[in-house]
Amino acid sequence: MKLWEHYYTPTTIDEAVALLQQHAGQARVIAGGTDLLVDMRAEGAEPHPALVDITCIPELSQIDADDDTVTIGAGVTHTQIVKSSLLSSRATCLVESCGVVGGPQVRNVATLGGNVAHALPAADGTTSLVALDAQVEVIYEDQRQWLPLLDLFLGPGQSLLDSTHDLLLHFCFPLTKAGEATAFKRIMRPQGVALPVLGCAVWVQLDEARTHYQQARVCIAPVGPRPVRVTAVEDVLAGKPVGAATLEEAVRTALDTLKPRTSKYRATADYRREMIAVLLRRTLPLAVERAQTGEAIPEDIGV
Repeated sequence: MKLWEHYYTPTTIDEAVALLQQHAGQARVIAGGTDLLVDMRAEGAEPHPALVDITCIPELSQIDADDDTVTIGAGVTHTQIVKSSLLSSRATCLVESCGVVGGPQVRNVATLGGNVAHALPAADGTTSLVALDAQVEVIYEDQRQWLPLLDLFLGPGQSLLDSTHDLLLHFCFPLTKAGEATAFKRIMRPQGVALPVLGCAVWVQLDEARTHYQQARVCIAPVGPRPVRVTAVEDVLAGKPVGAATLEEAVRTALDTLKPRTSKYRATADYRREMIAVLLRRTLPLAVERAQTGEAIPEDIGV
């Protein structure tokens, strides 16, 4: 089956933009293709007029750090993230989430940008980027600009960006410092496509004595049409002592706040509610331990 008429491999962002403009809405951006090519085969329609492959643009395939901030190109693969010692120690949740995406072959080509561009609320990398308070650089409406990550999500599979016209370029977020740490866990169906039932990413900042939460960011997904931070839980944690009592208060707040629905592809609403509690009881203590000890070793990652 022929899937496209023309396949372009630009080496600069300007060249990629020019190709999209040249085809006037008839070309689509492709990176790893692990989702797009499957969708194109399933559609079974006429070959697409043109694909613009951004993986040959060097600046989109790099991980760059400046002081306490990291910038990740949209074309960086999940394997690159998993193998990054910087991200393993100072953005641990992202390494843990990217390490459970697909199998090794998928991670070798699938990109972080593609994980976000499809605007699926269950995407593992997205869940961690939300907890990391990531910003995203895009070319949108012919302007190069930075936006909050969550601005890209309009609904399930509905992105602010038009893949025939716009480009997702970079992600940027602060790296953890002393007294800060992150963690990610997910629960998934062991059979079939192995869709995640729920994923949870947390970022915590402890006080100088490492006995109280100062701030926290929590993302549990998918529990709605777009990924969101669970701000009610974050508010409960702020200023409270670390330990079982605060953890259980956070769990109760999450259960009162989040209303997951039954999904025939994932699990029942009742089961997913139970898993909210399970995930918080796994991720929050792990992030606290990492913040207290200063040691962050990613768990459950595949190389």
